[in-house]
Amino acid sequence: MRTRGASAGIFVALAFAATLVGACGVLLESALRAHAPVERFGAATAVVTGPQSVTGKMKRLGEEPEEQSRPLTGRAAVPIATAAKLRAVPGVRDVVADVSFPVLLSSGRTMTGHGWESAALRPYTLSTGRAPQAPDEVVLSRSSGVAPGAVVRMQIDGTPRPYRVSGLVADGPESVFFTTATAAALNGSPGRADALAVLGDAGADALREAAPGLTVATGAARGDAEDPAVAAARPDIVELAASFGGVAVMTALVVVGGLIVLSVRERSRELALLRAVGATPGQVRGRVVRETVRIAGAAAPAGGLLSLGAGAGMHASMIRKGVLPDGFGLSLGPLPALAAVAITLLAAAATAFLASLRVSRIRPVEALGESAAEPATLPRWRVITGAVFLVIGLNALGFSAGATGPAASASIGGLVISLIIATAFLGPLVARCGNRVLGRAARAVSPVSGRMAQHAAGAAALRAGSLITPVALAVAFAGVQLFAQTTVVHATQVQARDGNRADQVVVAAGPGLPAGVAGAVRRVAGVTAATPVKRTTAVMAVKELGEKNLRSLNGSGIGADAAATMDPDVSSGRLGDLRGATVALSRDVAGGLGTGSTARLWLGDGTSVTARVVAIYDRGLGFGDVLLPHDLVAAHSSSPLDDRVLVRGQADLRAVTAAYTGTRVLSPEDFQANLSQEVRLQGFVSRLVVAAITGFILIGLVTTLALATAARRREFALLRLVGATRRQVLRMLRLEAVIVLGTGIAAGALIAAVTLLTFAAAVTGLPLPSIPPLTCAAVLACVAGSGAAAILLPARAVLRPRTSPTLS
Repeated sequence: MRTRGASAGIFVALAFAATLVGACGVLLESALRAHAPVERFGAATAVVTGPQSVTGKMKRLGEEPEEQSRPLTGRAAVPIATAAKLRAVPGVRDVVADVSFPVLLSSGRTMTGHGWESAALRPYTLSTGRAPQAPDEVVLSRSSGVAPGAVVRMQIDGTPRPYRVSGLVADGPESVFFTTATAAALNGSPGRADALAVLGDAGADALREAAPGLTVATGAARGDAEDPAVAAARPDIVELAASFGGVAVMTALVVVGGLIVLSVRERSRELALLRAVGATPGQVRGRVVRETVRIAGAAAPAGGLLSLGAGAGMHASMIRKGVLPDGFGLSLGPLPALAAVAITLLAAAATAFLASLRVSRIRPVEALGESAAEPATLPRWRVITGAVFLVIGLNALGFSAGATGPAASASIGGLVISLIIATAFLGPLVARCGNRVLGRAARAVSPVSGRMAQHAAGAAALRAGSLITPVALAVAFAGVQLFAQTTVVHATQVQARDGNRADQVVVAAGPGLPAGVAGAVRRVAGVTAATPVKRTTAVMAVKELGEKNLRSLNGSGIGADAAATMDPDVSSGRLGDLRGATVALSRDVAGGLGTGSTARLWLGDGTSVTARVVAIYDRGLGFGDVLLPHDLVAAHSSSPLDDRVLVRGQADLRAVTAAYTGTRVLSPEDFQANLSQEVRLQGFVSRLVVAAITGFILIGLVTTLALATAARRREFALLRLVGATRRQVLRMLRLEAVIVLGTGIAAGALIAAVTLLTFAAAVTGLPLPSIPPLTCAAVLACVAGSGAAAILLPARAVLRPRTSPTLS
């Protein structure tokens, strides 16, 4: 570009855009390639498990049914009898039936229990002692610090029991090895194993033929059989990275596009002169595009390289906060950086081409006249395009107001983007409206400088429109993303609090509560109800936007007396009818199903059940979208432990907590505080990406405002020549900044308010969104402060005292 300031600003914006897009690409690639690390199954050639996902054909409107798949969060058990068929495959040396279950030591340390034959899979080696031979003997990892011969108390499926340590194995994943028969009994699934590990050199195809309907994992995929948490998290991260990547691209187009448009507009005299001396429209457009692409050619690779580090940092933060499981690996390949470079170059070329259209179309004899003053009216195509996006946004608003749950959440993003794009196209009209209102206030504050500020803002509506767009984008994007999350947290707290009928909550500091805890609590004098609650995830076809999609739904298995300890706000049916193959659904996912109808669900281990709907309830955020009978969930879970027990009655439960290791009693208030923290952690990814995108928007905002102010050197010099003092010009600029920034903030706040009100009503059921005042003030202050500094600091430099003002 012609000026160093414009070139530097565009370079920074394009580099940051490439960094942002590439960082989302790193998360996307990591999710697509992620497998849990292979640790215990390191010596196995292949691992045979039950299905690790469920698949179903979903109907599409006007199209053929589409096959969709969702991962399972639990392990699907496999018959141990299948091991005989696998051993018959040529090349198979042995097959180990592996079971896994949580073990809590009396010290509070959590380990994983296995049968002794599973020690050959890592392989573990005995460093001291011997293998377990009796039902009360175990082998521990050497890192446990327990000596052979010692007796340790372990809690598995009931109260703690003593076990004698017969030996120690070398360091590895912290494990407890029982005899094979004892481990099978403790696992609670006779005749079934969590996985069949194959030792030998058999081919995967031959193994699949021997075990039809089961999953055969080889190579890195063996880790998913060992720890299904990574595979379960993969689709959500793919969806999130793709979603935020799309938002980042759209944001880059708006921010960088506005900056390039402003830069080209400030060069209109130069480009008009080229037309006047005979340059063709194609030559003018080619010059603008080549200069922009030249800058992008340097900025995009720099941003692409930085994106690898930014993506790695985002991944590390998510691991550290527990948003991603520990085994969720990082993939740093060249594809995200190359994609970021390509997208940035295309965006730069496209926006430069569009920005040059008006100037290049001017007739040579009209060129200099057209460049001297802005046109009084907007081009018809710009008004029509802006009106179209405004109508799209209003339609999305109407749909969101009438939709619920996932469908309403999905339409919120389209609503914001549509209104922002409409603001970008209709920016000059918005600027003129803001100038009428805020300009009067500026004149009231300072008659002379205020009139100058109003005239300056009104005479350059196109420029003001370009400045308003990034301001509105920053306020709207940050406001919607931040306060939608706070609204969800608040709604979850309100629903969980209002739906609580328990007087006490028994929780575990370890992996969970043994099944006997609820019975022990129920037998305490003064307890009128004790409801075991076991978290689960069920897969179900949910109707969204007129189509059905497979969704993984959070829910719980609850005891028969749940109606006494919880109130999910049942609108139809009875919670007390939850027994056998039945289900209660939140209104958000019911999708037209009513009580008495049936719904097909896949439980945690992939078992398909056709459940009768016995209740529909409204507090889906506080209680999850699915409530199932506790016994049904426990029978199809990879762990027999409960998450908590809800207690009705102010009885003394110290005898129960003393009998079970790691068990404690919380008041409902303390339990709700822990729940709120979990919900906030779930929104950590959104806040992380929002911070990055908002930072990019602010960089574009500051660069755009600084470039626009520095380009007004001739205007400031003319004001000085006609008698305006430096103080008057600066006062005029301060008032003009109030007009322009105030209009942009008002437009962004209006978009955010409309979106958040719709979101609160449709998704959370609250009449108003939850907006923390300090956070709101910080967002507005950040946008207004950075914008004011970008206007006033360059102006002070331009108006630095000289011997005489000049128009050059």
